[in-house]
Amino acid sequence: MRDYAWLSSYCLNRFGGPAELEARLPQPRSAEALRALGDDRYLSLIALRVFRAGLKHSLVDAKWPAFEEAFFAFDPHKVVLMGAEHLERLMQDSRLIRHLGKLKSVPRNAQFVLDVARERGSFGQLIADWPSSDIVGLWKYLAKHGSQLGGLSAPRPDRHAPARPGTSSTARDVRAACRRTAPPRSAAPRRCGRCTDHPAHDRSADPIRRKDQPR
Repeated sequence: MRDYAWLSSYCLNRFGGPAELEARLPQPRSAEALRALGDDRYLSLIALRVFRAGLKHSLVDAKWPAFEEAFFAFDPHKVVLMGAEHLERLMQDSRLIRHLGKLKSVPRNAQFVLDVARERGSFGQLIADWPSSDIVGLWKYLAKHGSQLGGLSAPRPDRHAPARPGTSSTARDVRAACRRTAPPRSAAPRRCGRCTDHPAHDRSADPIRRKDQPR
C-alpha cells in the first residue's frame, strides 16, 4: 500500500500544485456556522450516516425526505418519545429502510443530542468547541455516547455533513478527486484460471486480484 507522502506527491503533480488540489477537497465550516446549525439538523445528519452504513448512499438519499416526515423533521424532543410500538409501525412503511436496529438508533441518538444540548447549550456547541488537534477524540466520544456511530459513521464527511476543521478523510478525498480526472482505463484481460502460459492468464501479471485469490 502506498503511503500518504506518495499519494500527496502524486496528486500535487497531477493537479499542478497545492491550490489546485485544495480547491477539490471539502471545505470545513466555521465554528459560527457549526453553532448555528440546529439540533434537529445534527440529529438528521447522525441518522443519515447510520442508515448509509453498508448501503448505497444514493439509495438512502432518495428516501431521506420520507425519513424527515416519519421522524418529525428530526426534532429531538419528539423523536425521543418514539417507543417500540411506533418503531414497529415504521417497519411497515415501505418508503423507509426497514432495518429495526437502525430505526431504534434514532430515538437513542435523539436522547444523546438532548443530553449534550442540556450540558453545552446545543449539540453544535460541542462540535464547534472541540479542538481540531484532538479530532480523533471527538470521533471516539460520538462512538461511545451515540448509537451505531462506530467505524466510519462519525468521522466520514460527505456533501450533506457540516464538515469542521480536521475532520476530512484526506486520503479518501484526494483519491476521489484523482478518479474524477483520471483518463479511462482499458479493461484488464480476463484470466481463464486454467493456464499460465500467456501473460493475460499469468496471476503475477494480473493487475486486479480479488482478496480471496492466492498470489
